[in-house]
Amino acid sequence: MVKSRVGKTVESLGEYLKEQRVSAQLSLRQLADQTGVSNPYLSQIERGLRKPSAEVLQQIAKALRISAEQVYVRAGILDPTEGRGGSVELAVLADNRLTERQKQSLLDVYASFLALNNRAAPDADTTQGEES
Repeated sequence: MVKSRVGKTVESLGEYLKEQRVSAQLSLRQLADQTGVSNPYLSQIERGLRKPSAEVLQQIAKALRISAEQVYVRAGILDPTEGRGGSVELAVLADNRLTERQKQSLLDVYASFLALNNRAAPDADTTQGEES
């Protein structure tokens, strides 16, 4: 089930990026030149065959002059329902001192902490009043 959801996310991301590229009146070659990402790789992203890294998404967003945050949401990197979480995730993604693998590891750990806290939320509601 998770795998199909990821596949759908990648497909909708590709469709979204293609719409944005066409709207910006850019060819794949022009976008490739502006981003430094190969033309075939961009084509695979648009067709939903590849899931690009956060860094590649950031380059694409910059070239298309769209919000990187919106692209991250479309890619499933950011959760639009998490009001507080976005700033942490964006900070990790924007840190050029980290490798892509390090960024993904940090995001995975952060997401696991959020999931753990969400599962423990009913217990926290009953004890929260006592701590305040």
